[in-house]
Formats: sequence, structure tokens, C-alpha cells
Amino acid sequence: MQTLTELFAFWHAQADKLAQQTVQHIGLTAASLLLGVLVGVPLGLFLTRKPRWAPAVLGLTGVLQTIPSIALLGFLIPAMGIGPKPAIFALFLYSLLPIVRNTLTGVQGVSPAVVEAARGLGLTNWQILRRVELPLALPVLFAGIRTATVINVGVATLAAYIAAGGLGEFIFGGIALNNPAMILAGAIPAAALALVFDAALAGLQRLSVRRLVRVGAVLLVALPVLAGLYLLPRATSKLLAGFSPEFVGRADGLPGLRQTYGLKPTNVILAPALVYEAARHRDVDLIDGYSTDGRIKAYHLRVLRDDRRAFPPYFAAPVVRPQVLADHPELRAVLEMLAGQINDSVMTDLNYQVDYLHHEPRAVALAFLRQRGLWRAPQPISGPAIVLGSKIFAEQYILAEMYAALIRGYTSLDVKTKTGLGGTNICFEALRTGAIDLYPEYTGTGLLVLLQPSPATLDSLGGDPQAVYRYVQQRFRQRFDLEWLTPLGFNNTYALLMRQQQAAQLGIGSISELGAYLKQ
Repeated sequence: MQTLTELFAFWHAQADKLAQQTVQHIGLTAASLLLGVLVGVPLGLFLTRKPRWAPAVLGLTGVLQTIPSIALLGFLIPAMGIGPKPAIFALFLYSLLPIVRNTLTGVQGVSPAVVEAARGLGLTNWQILRRVELPLALPVLFAGIRTATVINVGVATLAAYIAAGGLGEFIFGGIALNNPAMILAGAIPAAALALVFDAALAGLQRLSVRRLVRVGAVLLVALPVLAGLYLLPRATSKLLAGFSPEFVGRADGLPGLRQTYGLKPTNVILAPALVYEAARHRDVDLIDGYSTDGRIKAYHLRVLRDDRRAFPPYFAAPVVRPQVLADHPELRAVLEMLAGQINDSVMTDLNYQVDYLHHEPRAVALAFLRQRGLWRAPQPISGPAIVLGSKIFAEQYILAEMYAALIRGYTSLDVKTKTGLGGTNICFEALRTGAIDLYPEYTGTGLLVLLQPSPATLDSLGGDPQAVYRYVQQRFRQRFDLEWLTPLGFNNTYALLMRQQQAAQLGIGSISELGAYLKQ
């Protein structure tokens, strides 16, 4: 009941955004379906005249159908960039199999006696196809279009990960923030769209052949119009921002910037792994990032100065289940070996090696430990496994590998890693439920995302790093029975980033200057 209340409250608060995403979702589906009909139907008709090609063509379209959606989008990004183009093309590929197969099946299902009778009346092959076979095959053909439509409505939710919009923005934002109401806010309308489209096409399928031909002609005209709906909400702006789902929903992300700076940039949603690439390739002008990310140096990006201190301190520290520390007392001293060992510049350089030079996180981690004289050869294993987790970016992989190497070198415990777990709440819930034993977290994230204190409490902390750490450590013990160990030394706070050249041309060096520029 509480989730339903939160869901309706979310829909009410985000009504404009919901309408925009729904229109985008319809546009993506219609555009891809139009391409599928224009290519799939002629291809299916061609196969009716060249049946020896049918196994190869159907086999190829079947293989395309089996490629995971995320993988297919990943293959298309280098060639087509981000945005609607790769999303529409991927959905088009997914629509081919049912349309081609049903077109072929429908025409082949026409009675040979009817075809021979038409031929006996002197009709040519083209006339037989147009006047006899195709009209009789239309119900089966429409069933293929119906199947393709439902598939595309579902897969189109993934388009949100590559800045193509749609109802997937709410879904992925909710997953990143562990917000069931937000997930449902996108999932329910997407399911409703699929049901509406399926019911509408099912109704068309029951029409007489003559009326179905007329409706089919209208549909070919209507699909481009529906596809054009995608362009309506994409208003022009001086700058286009590309933000990760978590940044858009977190109180210390975009909502905090709006409150502190009145910042309201036109933005698209991107997978966290794509935001830097989007800025590098000029697909977007403004992105969210982290102040110690190595790609800032590699891609010549400028960190906009947070002159009003909207972002709290984000000092990294391991968060551990107390039971693990109690069962293995030697583990605490080992994990504390990294305390205060890594400053901002060192972490930026380590990230640079992984993000830009493409060194393996494990190699970078071991090199750092050797340089600091902390590395030891792994000891023989005689104890249970400690399960390390991490989020889905390079810095977390590096830290996880450091802790794994230290545990192996200074204890007899085994180590297993579950890296790339996704957003904050996924890692946190894995820790709370015992799926992992520890993972690196940030004080600002623990404060604003997981604890979510009152505004009065935030004001009392005043953004002081030590005060924030003590508060987070104490509250995690009381509320979650989890232990924060000593911070590692670097502050990886949220940041807004622009390309250096563009920022210099526009005279933007701080977030306040960005806000003033957007308001001009």
C-alpha cells in the first residue's frame, strides 16, 4: 500500500516528465516498426519467390533476435553514437524476424488452388501477389507486426541507457536508487503501452480482408507521424547535459544543484559508463562525474568549481559487516593498512591508468601496493572466503583489488570478488543481506543517499569532512549494524564537467557561471 501511495505521488510530481517519456517511447516504437514493415514485408515477399534463400535469411534474423539488447546497443554505439539512431536501428533489427517470418508463412499458406485459379484467369505473377496472395496473407502478416510491436515496446526501455529517452529513464533511475515506486512509474506505463498496442492490432487482425487493406494503408501513413512524436519533447537548448540515472535522482546530485544554484539544464539519461564518452565525442556538452576520475585528464575536461558547496565531502572508506570483523579479528588491521594512504592526485593517477591507458585494475592495484611497500605474496589458504563487492566504475575495481591483495598477503583467508554490482543501493543491499562482506563507500553517499538526514542535521554538519564521517559511522552502527573503517584519504566528490575548450570559449569555470549562462 505504501509503495502504491508513493507511486501515485511520484506520477503526480513527475507528470510532465512521464508524458514526455511516454511520447518518446511511442516515437521509438513507431519509428522502428515503420522500418521493420518497410524492410521486413518486401523481404518476406521476396523469399516467397526465392524459397531457397529462406533458411539463410530467417536464420540470420533469428540470430539477431538472440543477441542481448544491451550488447547490441553496445555494438552500435561506436558506429552510430548515442541517442535515438542506435536505439531505433536496434529495435528495427529485433522486429525483422516476426515480420519476415509471418509474411513468408502467410503467403505460403494461401491455397494453391486459389493461386492456380487466378493464374487461369490470366493474372500475372505481380497481379496474383497483389490481388490474391497478399490480401489473403494479411491476417498472418499483421500477427507478425503485432508480435514485433510488443517486443519493441519492451526493448525500448533499454534505449534510456544511451540517451534515447523513453520510459526506461524512470526504470533505470529507480534501480540505481533502489526506489520501487520509481521503477514502477516507468514499468507500468511501458506494460500498458504494450497491452494497448497489442489489443489495437488484435482488433485490426479481426477485420475483413478489404477493410484490413485500407487500415494497413492508413497505418503506413500513421507510423511516420507517430515516429515524429519523438522529436516534439526534445527542445533545443544552449547546452545539452548527459547525466547518469543515479545523479538525476540523488539528493546530492541534480536535485541538490537545482536547489542550490537553480540549475535546470536540458538533459538526457546515459549509462554511467557512457557519460564520459558522450562528452568526449561531443554528443553532450555537460556531464556528471567524479573529481578523481582519470578520464578528466585523458579527455581534457574541466571540473566546474562548486562555489556554493552543493556537493558534500565524499571520502572513501571500507564498509564492513561487524560479524566478519568479529569472526576474523586480524582482518581489521589489514583493511586499515590503506587508511590515509591515497590522496586525490594519487587516486586520479590510478584511475587514469585504468580508464585511459587501459591497464588492468589488478595490475594497477598491485603496482601501488608494491610502491608503498605493502604487497606480500599470497599465503596458503586455510580459512573461509571474504566476499568483496564494488560498484561499476574503475576506482571501485582498483580499491577492491587492493583489499583482495592485502587480505591474501596478510591472512590465510580466501577472497572472492563480486565487482560491478551497479549503483549504491545494490551494493548496500548486498552488504546488508550478507551477499558480500565489505565494499568501498563514500561518506557523502552514505550521508545523503543511505541515511537521508533532515535538513537541520545537514546544516549542523556544515560539510565538515570529519563531522560527516563521525555522523555516518555512528548512524550506520545504530541503524544498519554496519561498520565504517578509517577513510583512505581522498575525496572523490561529485562534479560537473565540460570540455576544456568549450568551457574556455563560453567563459564558464564554476557552476554559478554555468547557471548564469543557461539563463541568458
